[in-house]
Amino acid sequence: MLSLTDITLTFPDGDGRVTAVDRANLEVARGTVAGLTGPSGSGKSSLLAVAATLVQPDSGRVEIAGVDATSVSQKEAAQLRRERIGIVFQQSNLLPSLTAREQLLVMGELDGSAKDKAARTRAADELLGIVGLGDHRESRPAALSGGQRQRVNIARALMGDPAVLIVDEPTSALDRARSEEIIGLVVDLTRDLGTATLLVTHDLALMPRFDTTHQMLDGALTPLTESETPAGVPGVPVSG
Repeated sequence: MLSLTDITLTFPDGDGRVTAVDRANLEVARGTVAGLTGPSGSGKSSLLAVAATLVQPDSGRVEIAGVDATSVSQKEAAQLRRERIGIVFQQSNLLPSLTAREQLLVMGELDGSAKDKAARTRAADELLGIVGLGDHRESRPAALSGGQRQRVNIARALMGDPAVLIVDEPTSALDRARSEEIIGLVVDLTRDLGTATLLVTHDLALMPRFDTTHQMLDGALTPLTESETPAGVPGVPVSG
């Protein structure tokens, strides 16, 4: 579902260029979660931006559900994002004036689907029920806890039935108990909905929940070793 092949990404740096991602390779299969960790400035955000088709790499290939995203136009890439990629941002960034249901409906109107308003409403209500917020459909962000707002954030990202889910530090503002709940929810939804999920976290204690575990250091992507993962979860061999 998500394939990154020999990805290199550089940015201008004075008279030269700095390498943010250095020949990274990663495969995320349908129904699995790949966990990614690494220190600040290691290239995680840059890799996520490439995987989400928000940034074109200098070289390499990004494949989303069988489509080579690096060979399409900007307009086609935007359509691919709307239809096939869900993004869960670190901050929920919910619109304060909208209810939980309306947050999803706005996304449903942007995803390019042919669903009518009634069908979008049914889809929104179903997703809110799946993430445990069926009784909070009419609640606005101010009435929701941090964990509940993040659940709306996740449901919103799934509104377009994406093939790939990109999740950026979803538990950074949550306590341990709520962090475990959110990670468990992402893992369960990945299994149930068959998405290919790439999730970034600084919390190594969460890594045993994932199918594969990886780290970035100075732009290079490598598997986490057993000694670096609390429960000894192995990564998949990755060149970088």
